[in-house]
Amino acid sequence: MHVPRLVPLIIVMALALVAFITIRDQQRRHPERLPWTPLSLLAPIGPFTGTKLAQLADDAPQCRQLLAQAGVAFTPFPPVSGPQCGYADGVTLDTGGSLATRWQPAPLTVACPVAAALFVWEREIVRPAALRHFGKPLDRIEHFGSFNCRRIAGSANWSEHATADAIDIAGFRLEGGRRVRVLGDWNGTPEEQAFLREIRDGACEVFATTLSPDYNAAHADHFHLDQAARGMRGGSFCR
Repeated sequence: MHVPRLVPLIIVMALALVAFITIRDQQRRHPERLPWTPLSLLAPIGPFTGTKLAQLADDAPQCRQLLAQAGVAFTPFPPVSGPQCGYADGVTLDTGGSLATRWQPAPLTVACPVAAALFVWEREIVRPAALRHFGKPLDRIEHFGSFNCRRIAGSANWSEHATADAIDIAGFRLEGGRRVRVLGDWNGTPEEQAFLREIRDGACEVFATTLSPDYNAAHADHFHLDQAARGMRGGSFCR
């Protein structure tokens, strides 16, 4: 029996066992950190959350099921069709449920993967940031809308708005009435600047595209958030 020859094999087997135990522990305690675990909208944001959210574009029933499991109040929206624009996975976010923040104007209809990402962004990023920077709960989110049958400005390509896979966020209102708007407050007080940049950076973790005033003058008054197909491949654009 050649014991020395068995030593490398024993070491490899031991390392494999340690790796297996570590992965099983991570899967049990932090499934959001692994690429193959199912998505939960109630889990913390992990390195693969954005990709999993974008992949919901291929599975509208699963997307709606995840919203329901997270307690989001919504109504499936009838398909919208046209020569170049439209969508079949729209949902209208209703008042109440676990998505407690009100949308202004309401009701808000978006493609389901956008609704799922908005829920995660609000829950994990925006609400905690509002409390941390202002000491006030978030009351509502102001937006410029989602579906818009148009091309990207200055381009022949169709916008993600043409399929309701995008939303433009204009500002936020806190309980008590204080408003924090992208236009005017991006370079406002230190806490306003910190809040808006923190939630912009947080949006980059759950949306395929996040555009802010740092991108160009056309986004001086809003955040553009979308679930373009690049997010399904694990890529994103954040500026």
